[in-house]
Amino acid sequence: MYDTLSSFTAGLPELLQWVGVILIAAIPYVESYGGSVIGIVTGINPVVAIIAAIIGNVISMLIFVFVAHRVRAKVAAGREPKPETPRRQKLRERFDRYGVAGVSLLGQTLLPSQITSAAMVSFGASRNAVIVWQIISIIIWGVLFGVLATFGVTALR
Repeated sequence: MYDTLSSFTAGLPELLQWVGVILIAAIPYVESYGGSVIGIVTGINPVVAIIAAIIGNVISMLIFVFVAHRVRAKVAAGREPKPETPRRQKLRERFDRYGVAGVSLLGQTLLPSQITSAAMVSFGASRNAVIVWQIISIIIWGVLFGVLATFGVTALR
């Protein structure tokens, strides 16, 4: 999958490759960390690649959060909640244990930011708190992997 996404980005005109990074970073499981790496490996300036990856991931996460917030508001308006699936129960247990900040910062090791953010909002977490902590997490992960990729690419040269 990463080869395909890297080829997609490299195949764009040089001035538009950052747009490719924004698009691929919006994909769950690619995120800001994968988008940063793909952009840097493709040859995009590391600062541009990291910023583009962060923007793509944040836009995608915001869409998921706002949709989950609306769905939760409609479902909560007079309906009995459904029993949770085992996967959702596990996520709720982590949410209850670590809170919005912990799940946002560590959740990307297990699930995409889009899914964890939507789940937290559906559990009743503050939409604004989820957005703030997810953006912090997306920035940290994107910069971390971008820096590692930059050192890796530099070492290969």
